Amino acid sequence: MAFGAHAGRGAYGMDRATRTLTVAAVDSVPVYREGLGAVIGRTPGLRWGGHAASHHAGIQLCEQLRPDLMLIDSALDPHAHLVRLLVEAHPMLVVTLLVDAAHRTTAYLATILEAGAHGALPRTVDPRRLTEGIRRTYVERHYTDPALAALVPRQRTGESSTARQPMPLSRREYQVLQLIAEGMENSAVADTLFLSVETVRTHVKSILRKLSARDRTHAVTKAFRSGLLVINPADQDQPGARSPRS
Repeated sequence: MAFGAHAGRGAYGMDRATRTLTVAAVDSVPVYREGLGAVIGRTPGLRWGGHAASHHAGIQLCEQLRPDLMLIDSALDPHAHLVRLLVEAHPMLVVTLLVDAAHRTTAYLATILEAGAHGALPRTVDPRRLTEGIRRTYVERHYTDPALAALVPRQRTGESSTARQPMPLSRREYQVLQLIAEGMENSAVADTLFLSVETVRTHVKSILRKLSARDRTHAVTKAFRSGLLVINPADQDQPGARSPRS
């Protein structure tokens, strides 16, 4: 499987091209989210479904809204964990990455491709190319903006695509771990995810076992060190902190 700037459109593709698409986004920057909503909301054939600012909120948004296409900020998903979870849980969902300058590498494109992403657009893309990229990714299922095309890894002749590596945690366990990392106790996690406290305890036990962690703190520490959890870029945008966005 590979991204392609050009792909054939069969009858299935034409059906997909004629419907109004609901688009949502996972992005930590409020101004950028507002801009996405404004551009998509005024574009015929597209409907803005809403946004989330974190992984667990993005998973909930997808479960509740069932959008046709989800845009994800590359800085929020540097290891493509969210991509993998969404694609596995929602086979019909189309996932497109908005790639910032720090992630414009062949290695990152290979990572999101292996995780199951359908498209990649520069985070600095202009409105016309953004909406065109959304439509083409949805119809063709695989699309890379020309500005990123040179970074798409080439598959060698006779070499099959790399099999997707499974996430160590389930989608719900991943949400629980993220909320624990935010400092929530089991009762608060249960309220946030609409689960019982006992169910949360069961998930925590499973997380500790899968990560070979002694306790909750150890699990969070190991998750950050391994890249399973990442610091939200918005949390770094404090006075004196340097967090370039492009």
